[in-house]
Amino acid sequence: MIRVLIVDDDAVVRTGLTMMLDGSDGISVVAEAADGIDVPRVLDAHLVDVVLMDIRMPRMNGIDATQHARARPNPPEVIVLTTFDTDDNVLRALRAGASGFLLKDALPSAIVNAVVRVAAGEPILSPHITRRLMDRAANSAENYTKARKTLGDLSPREHDVAVAVGQGKTNAEIGTELHLSTATVKANITRILTKLNLGNRTQIALLAHDANLC
Repeated sequence: MIRVLIVDDDAVVRTGLTMMLDGSDGISVVAEAADGIDVPRVLDAHLVDVVLMDIRMPRMNGIDATQHARARPNPPEVIVLTTFDTDDNVLRALRAGASGFLLKDALPSAIVNAVVRVAAGEPILSPHITRRLMDRAANSAENYTKARKTLGDLSPREHDVAVAVGQGKTNAEIGTELHLSTATVKANITRILTKLNLGNRTQIALLAHDANLC
């Protein structure tokens, strides 16, 4: 059972998402919160696998709340909710540790699929959206230099895997391209996350784009 927390200051949105997700096999909404500032308290009280997090909330926004949630031991995955996919705050939320984002008017099937995929550790950003968002990142000389230096800590194989993640490829596609088993790809991604102190593969992709490798 995938345990979900819904965080949104709009009660109608929370109710709609709860009704939809609770009606899906294998998913249970275990709690709701009306503001990001309530997230730590709710996570203390409930075991949560996935958080659906609104970006704009009155007391604590979803970016800060995502950062707090992802800093916890055994953190939940976070999917940010937004009205516009061009929102600069989406990129900030991804850098804070969110695994992806959903538009609030997404089809119910897309929301359910996103929750299931994120709970399984898979990315939910399509290559098209990933590139468009990452191209909006501030490609300053400082970001470029920092990213290149950080990726320099990886072995050549890990570096190749990181670039492939940045290109939006799945584990299976990376394995085919680099002649590795899916298990070996997963092991390389785990090592990359540990070495670079990153929270998920989305942050690997952001780093690869900052380094202008994708």
